[in-house]
Amino acid sequence: MFTKILIANRGEIACRVIKTAKKMGIKTVAVYSDADKDALHVQMADEAVHLGPPPSAQSYLLADKIVEACLKTGAQAVHPGYGFLSEKREFQEALAKAGIAFIGPDAHAIFAMGDKIESKKLAREAGVNTVPGYLGVIKDADEAVKIAREIGYPVMIKASAGGGGKGMRLAWNDAEAHEGFTSATNEAKASFADDRVFVEKFIEQPRHIEIQVLADSFGNTVYLGERECSIQRRHQKVIEEAPSPFLTPEIRKKMGEQACALAKAVQYKSAGTVEFIVGGATGEFYFLEMNTRLQVEHPVTEMITGIDLVEQMIRVANGEKLPFTQDDIKLNGWAMESRVYAEDPFRNFLPSTGRLTRYQPPAESANVRVDTGVYEGGEISMFYDPMIAKLITYGPTREAAIAHMRDALDAYYIRGLSHNIPFLASLMSKERFVKGNLTTNFIAEEYKDGFHANDLPADDPTVLVAVAAAVKATITDRNLKTSGQFAGHDMKTPVEWTVVLNGAYHDIECRHAEGGFAVVIGGEAVSVKSDWQIGQPLFVGTVDGRAVCVQVDRDGVSYTLAHAGSRVKATVLTRRAAELNKLMPFKAPPDMSKYLLSPMPGLLRAVEVTEGQEVKAGEPLAVVEAMKMENILKAERDGTIGKIHAQPGESLAVDQKIIEFA
Repeated sequence: MFTKILIANRGEIACRVIKTAKKMGIKTVAVYSDADKDALHVQMADEAVHLGPPPSAQSYLLADKIVEACLKTGAQAVHPGYGFLSEKREFQEALAKAGIAFIGPDAHAIFAMGDKIESKKLAREAGVNTVPGYLGVIKDADEAVKIAREIGYPVMIKASAGGGGKGMRLAWNDAEAHEGFTSATNEAKASFADDRVFVEKFIEQPRHIEIQVLADSFGNTVYLGERECSIQRRHQKVIEEAPSPFLTPEIRKKMGEQACALAKAVQYKSAGTVEFIVGGATGEFYFLEMNTRLQVEHPVTEMITGIDLVEQMIRVANGEKLPFTQDDIKLNGWAMESRVYAEDPFRNFLPSTGRLTRYQPPAESANVRVDTGVYEGGEISMFYDPMIAKLITYGPTREAAIAHMRDALDAYYIRGLSHNIPFLASLMSKERFVKGNLTTNFIAEEYKDGFHANDLPADDPTVLVAVAAAVKATITDRNLKTSGQFAGHDMKTPVEWTVVLNGAYHDIECRHAEGGFAVVIGGEAVSVKSDWQIGQPLFVGTVDGRAVCVQVDRDGVSYTLAHAGSRVKATVLTRRAAELNKLMPFKAPPDMSKYLLSPMPGLLRAVEVTEGQEVKAGEPLAVVEAMKMENILKAERDGTIGKIHAQPGESLAVDQKIIEFA
């Protein structure tokens, strides 16, 4: 067995590989850029080698630097994780030339399957169903429009070397095809140094289902069931689960056998994933692509099979046979994964960068797993993917896995930047999601006007009022112990308070009761029990016997309570103070409607208008790039450009003025 491996990656996947390597008694080498010198994967590894400046092209994408790091540290093998160099044939060849093992497939398979155009041609030759489309290289936007018309709208424009939703655009008409080709080409060039794109028919109401395969160098190939990956936003997966609530055993077997046949056709070895698009009405499936690497969502497969995919990848790379056959693979229970991102769902999911001033993931157990590459005090950099963690839950049934996910999201405490946990909580509450009625259009259909506060699951105000009262009572208890009195009350007799919850006034009574407090709300007594102490971020306990986990943040004389994705301001006042509070004037925020503000920190790529120009609603105004994604900012209404405040090439802060309307 290898004694030392290098992980040519960063973040949560680097940490994930290190965990398995340590379990196997293998020493690890991390690589890092300037931005990652204090990163968690660097701290976890036995050794670390500096690569260069923060941009990936000057650090993590430098194959020669990584080969040099292997030779310097004596690493015998490299695990590439996903992204970066994981599917670069030249990287595998460079390692082989240096006598270093690649923990993944051979260069032949990477080449055959890594290029989306070539892989579809190979799949067709192998008799695998593929989506109708044009697989030639498209020279310009006009040709893209012509091809799209011939195929028939809607069409999907995709980067040949793409992945992670980058270089992809959906077009329903000529204008969108023209604009989509330009944006997809630009993103593909920036992200993959390869601007080739192709066009294929977009299958409506589709499901995205992928098959996990595992193969060794002795011709043994197995499939480890499927993953349902239909919950996507902008072609990036948000929720994944295994197994799929849609597949029958018969369809699973057919897809699995086709996936294995395709893997064998390219003499595949290691872990890989064959992705299919499945018609929701017919159950017919079409080959989409093969990812010749470990997938982001691999933990859900590990949870239901009990197989450590990273360990098997390492063993296969070391020349070992798979220790099981297809008949040995059993799927047990249900697993679900939520991708926790540093983004603001209330601002159209714009990336949020900065420092994690507080970071407390939920406790791991047999039902909860957290794969992360960050820690409290660390930073989410503008140079890389904004993923904070992958939150995985497991249960004997799908309903149990969802219930564990809801509880784990409540317990995930993140401060210092925006995150998408409210959106994830909303998804888990959707009746359609709970029923398993999923397609890749799910988010677009369920959140037609974007994500807003009213999309959050309805929460019982009684729970939050009771928790607010218990928080106040706990503080009162401490004050009584230190001062001997508190406004003449000793909490053994009822105290009358008013809880102001997001502007709504609730008159209550609160007193000590066995194991906690009794709170009378609207004439009904509610029992609250918890061991919460002042300063703790989580209020964990029960309200009338119901288990609750509420996040608690001090906000001046008030508290902000977070539960089920919602954040509400709670203030506990005396009755007289509440009466006076109602008389306080409201200060309206300044009107910024005449400005185009940068919705995110990023680079201003282009300003599409000039001062004095008249614009119509929907016309492009500016292009801002963040996290390697181009964001076209368009006019929301007709108007005239008054003044341009920022110039192309300028780094923008969130809410920085770009354009002022006359």
